Amino acid sequence: MNSGATVGGYERLRLFVGLPLPAEARTRIGEWQRRALPDLPDVRAVPEENLHVTVAFLGSTPAGAVDSLVSALREAALGMSAPTLTPSSYRETKSVAMIVLADAAGRAASLAERVFERLEALHVFERERRAWLPHVTVARFRARPRLSPSVTRLGSISPSEVALYHSVLRPTGAQYEVVESVALGGSHVGA
Repeated sequence: MNSGATVGGYERLRLFVGLPLPAEARTRIGEWQRRALPDLPDVRAVPEENLHVTVAFLGSTPAGAVDSLVSALREAALGMSAPTLTPSSYRETKSVAMIVLADAAGRAASLAERVFERLEALHVFERERRAWLPHVTVARFRARPRLSPSVTRLGSISPSEVALYHSVLRPTGAQYEVVESVALGGSHVGA
């Protein structure tokens, strides 16, 4: 994955850490979105290119912290194998729809824990009180549509890298740009 962002030292960036989905998984989920999510005025599907598994949302962060964050991701990725995640259910909160992912071998949860520890050591992240839930956000809305589509035929997903993303807010919605990604196992993927 190529870098989509260049950053300076003093500006603030809206950052998060995520697992980019392989292209074939994004395509399968995009096809599912078109079938399963009705064309309702208040339901906005997440564009295929933005589909990912969020590990940690950092929010407004100084651009000068990017190098330290990328180093933390490299440390967290060392020796970690790609997780195999299986869509297990569809879930809605008050503002988003998601596909919840089963992490049978626990590799995604182990990686998330390693990322959390390193980000907390940098004082740029505070984990939530609830347990981390691997999921892909597939839609956003103002009023819960109360849908219940099946996700069982989406097939497994094996993200092979962890990335630092820059979320750029636009009138049409957020656009996610990879600042840098690191292959699981520790190799550098893009700058």
